[in-house]
Amino acid sequence: MKTIDEVYNGFVEQLKTIYDERESANIADWVFESIANSKRLDRITDRQKVLNNSTIQKLSNVLEQLLTHKPVQYILGEAWFYKMRLKVNKNVLIPRPETEELVEWVVEEVRSTMHDVRCKIEDVRKASNNIQRPTSDIARILDIGTGSGCIAIALKRELQTAELYAIDISNDALLVAKQNATDQKVEINFLQLDFLNERQWPLLPSFDFIISNPPYIPENEKSKLAKNVVDHEPQVALFVTDSDPFIFYKKIASFADNHLKEKGKIFVEVHEDYSKGVQKIFEEKNFKIEMKKDIYGKDRMVKVFR
Repeated sequence: MKTIDEVYNGFVEQLKTIYDERESANIADWVFESIANSKRLDRITDRQKVLNNSTIQKLSNVLEQLLTHKPVQYILGEAWFYKMRLKVNKNVLIPRPETEELVEWVVEEVRSTMHDVRCKIEDVRKASNNIQRPTSDIARILDIGTGSGCIAIALKRELQTAELYAIDISNDALLVAKQNATDQKVEINFLQLDFLNERQWPLLPSFDFIISNPPYIPENEKSKLAKNVVDHEPQVALFVTDSDPFIFYKKIASFADNHLKEKGKIFVEVHEDYSKGVQKIFEEKNFKIEMKKDIYGKDRMVKVFR
């Protein structure tokens, strides 16, 4: 029998062969809380707690997988995003902290925009002595390439009156997203759709807001990425061809011609090195652009509007 202190320290030392010290400790903390029901504070206050052989074996199995660079989120089947515990598996990207910033920006903009709309509608209602409440103050939002559903679900939780649509080319991804929506008790209109196929666009209505964190990494950059990303996360959600790395942004700009309402807005996450290229695509469609940096100071988010 071994104490939790011994097992934890050994776990971290093994992880440090492929991760830095801080990330190793963070991963170990997450695993021990999930598998051994032991939070960091518990381990500090009770270092000599003895772990049973069954728990030690489970931890050993997780460590074995981690050492193959398999992401801890896929091993545990969960990831945290916007204060939500979401299910994830090999069919969906692991939600990133930077994408939380995109969600925060969208929530702020939707609330501000729809507040202005409600005020104008209320003024019209009073002027016309119309006692019936209009429905045009409800924001309709589209999430393109929803994956785990993290963006759409977070938006629906924050903007409860909004009407959310979420599309993805992968049915396997949508199964995960639907389960997450059920777990979070939100209603979202999910649809399997190949967004690059313009013939499928008529299946969708018009929107006040279009959001997307699309594939944007050129194939030739695979060698720059960590093994836990390249070897395990879904390629279709990560990479675009070297010959047309802006394909999704071009399609979104074209889609907006007939599916973005007059005063609608588009929010997209972009490759830090290609933000100017994305800006040019939308400007050629007579859109205005606002760029925003992420927590690391990189140009990662773009707001598009008329």
